[in-house]
Amino acid sequence: MIAESNHADMERTMLFNLRSAFVSVLQAKAVLQLAKDNLEYYDHVLDISRTRFSAGDIAQIDLDRLELQRVQYESDEQTADVNLRTAKIQLLTLLNDRTPIEQFDVTGTYDFTDQLQSRDEFRKIALDTRPDLRAAMQTVDKAQTDYKLAVANGSTDPTLSGWYTHNSSTNNPFAINTVGVSVSIPLRIFDRNQGEKLRTQLDITRNEKLRDAAEAQVLSDVDSGYATVASTLILLRPYKAKYLDMSVRVRDTILFSYQHGGASLLDFLNAESDYRSVQLNYVNLVGSYLTAAAQLNMAVGQEVIQ
Repeated sequence: MIAESNHADMERTMLFNLRSAFVSVLQAKAVLQLAKDNLEYYDHVLDISRTRFSAGDIAQIDLDRLELQRVQYESDEQTADVNLRTAKIQLLTLLNDRTPIEQFDVTGTYDFTDQLQSRDEFRKIALDTRPDLRAAMQTVDKAQTDYKLAVANGSTDPTLSGWYTHNSSTNNPFAINTVGVSVSIPLRIFDRNQGEKLRTQLDITRNEKLRDAAEAQVLSDVDSGYATVASTLILLRPYKAKYLDMSVRVRDTILFSYQHGGASLLDFLNAESDYRSVQLNYVNLVGSYLTAAAQLNMAVGQEVIQ
């Protein structure tokens, strides 16, 4: 039973590593898609700006600054592509899969769940589920069994014996059939098993302390994972409710204003940079949430956040 619990605990850790690698691939895909969308949008802006320059609506220096800014978007796309390939390699290694990277892909929901149960509920589930804690409790039971065995091995038992003969006796030639019974009770002067008794008794105390330490570690893991998930949700909620739409609205408004002479080129570049930062922060926060959710699942010992 202890071996089964230890094996289940190993599976729990491996599942977390696999889930983390899977989330890393999803996050890298989301970042790459965002980089491609930003580059496509910026190329559209450049096409309009080139048309405006040909019509004499903007100066050469403004067009040059716009052209130079494209390097940043190209760099973002290439970096995201490399990160995606690296994440796929890590996932393939964990899966022990030899599929070429170009042919390998994963799909999944890249979003967060706003609902979160109370910490006490996660604690209770963890205490009932965690295989490493169950193994520690089973070790205590084994130590108690070993102590009982040591006590049993140190005890002495009386020996009963009996016999029957069909021979005449020299003292009594007529006693042809005789029956006898004997009882042997050993006198134990020294307890040769007292050392094993003491060792197994101390082992019980030691394993009880280890069980208490394992329980404290379980609660600590749950509290830490819960705090990380809750903190990430606090950051994600305003992004989804306000900041994402606001960044799009500000960028499009400043672009329209710039194209009609109501804003400077610097204003547009700043608005574009703010949009890219907000969108990228949101994508990375979702990845942090999914990783934290996997950490909390591992801390609890089962799937509590899908």
